[in-house]
Amino acid sequence: MPADLNDYFNKKGGGNKSGGSGGGKKPTPPNFLKDFSKRAGLLYLLMGLVVLLVIAKPFVVIESGEVGIKATAGKYEPEPLGPGFHVYIPFIQTVKIVDTKVRSINYTTKPTDNIAFGRESGVRNASAITALDKRGLIISIDITVQYRLRPETAPQTIATYGFAWEEKIINPIVRDVVRSVIGQYKAEELPVKRNEIATQIREGIEEQIEKKKGRPVELTTVNLREIILPPKIVEQIERVQIAKQEADRVKLEVERAKQEAEKKAALAQGDADAKKIRAQGSADAIEIEAHAQAFANTEIGKSLTGELLQLKQIEVQGAFNEALKVNKDSKIFLTPGGAVPSIWIDAKDKQQTTAATSK
Repeated sequence: MPADLNDYFNKKGGGNKSGGSGGGKKPTPPNFLKDFSKRAGLLYLLMGLVVLLVIAKPFVVIESGEVGIKATAGKYEPEPLGPGFHVYIPFIQTVKIVDTKVRSINYTTKPTDNIAFGRESGVRNASAITALDKRGLIISIDITVQYRLRPETAPQTIATYGFAWEEKIINPIVRDVVRSVIGQYKAEELPVKRNEIATQIREGIEEQIEKKKGRPVELTTVNLREIILPPKIVEQIERVQIAKQEADRVKLEVERAKQEAEKKAALAQGDADAKKIRAQGSADAIEIEAHAQAFANTEIGKSLTGELLQLKQIEVQGAFNEALKVNKDSKIFLTPGGAVPSIWIDAKDKQQTTAATSK
């Protein structure tokens, strides 16, 4: 029985004894108090364990997109802990949680508040990358790089590079590759060859990451956002662009004038061809008509016989005889052997008669 309960009942017994009644008999405690006193030690032990669990917290919950790295006596275990509930031995083992989701670094000349890396964030801003072009001019590059820690090799990566692995892997590689690529070009070539440069930067970063032992990081995307040139180069490029636009405009006008001239020439050629075709058609028609007339004359000539000519002469002579009956003063000169008179003269016209007879 606990000491405090014994003291209590001794005091109770002593009080009775001094009173002279009941002799020296001690009172017995209730049964529930006896049971409590027997179980108090176990209860205190359980309460101590609960407090110890709360303080030590020998378990961890790993969410999706994360892995746990268990360390036993300071040594990382090679196999990462996947999402779920995991128990470890307090004071001997520890579990560090690392993010394996896609993370981003924005290298920018217009930084906002820097976003620190942490379990709940995966984006931060860094200063823009300065590089020298082929002639030594200073160029600023704004670029965004997205990447993720490989879950299967996370323990080895943390053991090698620590939890600041991004500053030791991603940042140096990105800056070195960008400077190397930009140094191959002149400043005025950079805007024109932007896509080619972006491809070279991505391939260069990916190649350098793949060379790292254990391939600790997976590159997701590289976005070349802006190439910031020196003001003098910008002015020079603008002048070149204006001159080029003017040259293109003049070239377009020349081409338009050429097309217009060709159009007019084509129309003139078409008109000339049309006239030529019409003239040729008329000539062909005349020729055809002449051939037809010649053919008709030939056929007619073949059909004229001596008897037919005499008949025609008789018919004409008869017609003139009838005419002389009406105009007796008329004179007719006949060609010998002909069927048609050569001259018909009205004798009433003295002047015409004199002219005809004088001939």
